[in-house]
Amino acid sequence: MEWIDVLRTWAPIIQAGAIMVAVGTVSLTYRQVKLRKEQATTQFEDELAREYRELARDLPVKALLGDELTEEEFKDQFSDLYYYVDLSNEQVFLRFEERVSKETWENWQAGIESNLNRPAFRMAWNEIKERSNSFQELRRLEQNDFQTDPAEWDQIDSE
Repeated sequence: MEWIDVLRTWAPIIQAGAIMVAVGTVSLTYRQVKLRKEQATTQFEDELAREYRELARDLPVKALLGDELTEEEFKDQFSDLYYYVDLSNEQVFLRFEERVSKETWENWQAGIESNLNRPAFRMAWNEIKERSNSFQELRRLEQNDFQTDPAEWDQIDSE
């Protein structure tokens, strides 16, 4: 048997093995890319959670507990309440852009709705809406009774 006959016999087996190695390599690469993306998303979400905690330290405890603020307290704390609204709008936008996971979004959404239903936050949000045309993402979320996922808004708009 000549070496060419041996090559013809083993060529399909070698090709099949090479294909299996290639598929395995692609599969492994895909898993690694997916894992890195998930890790980056988690790190990004953790950074935003840290930003929220830092911001929350400046918010009046009375407001966080759902108590009303005096007019003077409200004036003194308005800028911190404004920054909270700004962060909330950014969170909605980040979900719209699908930069945060659905699980994280559901937690944020519940927190945003809960806070905006507290008297001091509600008062600040109403004043911000009156004085500014900004925060369109948060406005839309509120218009939808906090029940929609911003990541799905494009689908809803195209229907």
